[in-house]
Amino acid sequence: MGKISLYEHRVSYYETDQMGIVHHSNYIRWFEDARVDFLEKVGFSYAKMEEIGIMIVVLGASCDYKVSARFGDTITVIPQISEFNGFKMTVTYRVYNRENGVLLATGETRHCFTDLKLKPVRTKKEYPEVYKIFSDYIGVNLDEEGIYQ
Repeated sequence: MGKISLYEHRVSYYETDQMGIVHHSNYIRWFEDARVDFLEKVGFSYAKMEEIGIMIVVLGASCDYKVSARFGDTITVIPQISEFNGFKMTVTYRVYNRENGVLLATGETRHCFTDLKLKPVRTKKEYPEVYKIFSDYIGVNLDEEGIYQ
C-alpha cells in the first residue's frame, strides 16, 4: 500500500449562495471528487474500472452539516472505506476547513459493484485485483501528515 494524500478543493463562487455560503448539494459532489481522486491515486481509476467492465453504483448518500464552508475557503475531504464485502461498499467522509482545521461536515455514500449492464458483480471472484485494492483500504486512516499509510 503506497502513500496517498488527501483531497483538497478551493470553494468557487458558483458553489455558494448570495450570502457566500456553500450550497449543501456541493458536499455530495465533493464526496464524489474525493472518491475519484482516491481511486486515481491507488492506480485504479473509474475510467480503468469501466474499461474492464465495472461500474460503482451509488445506492445512497448522506451528509451532516456542522459549520458552513464559504467562498474562497480551501476544504479538505478525507474519504475512508468503512465497509466492503466484494459487492457492496460504504465510504465515509470528513470535510475540514484546511486553514483552521474546523470540521465542516461528515457523511457517507453506499455503493454496489455492477457490470456495464448494471448486473451485480462479485469482485472477489470476478475481479480479484479490484477486490484486493478495496480490501487493502478498509478502515485505513490518515496519519498526522494527512497521508494514507
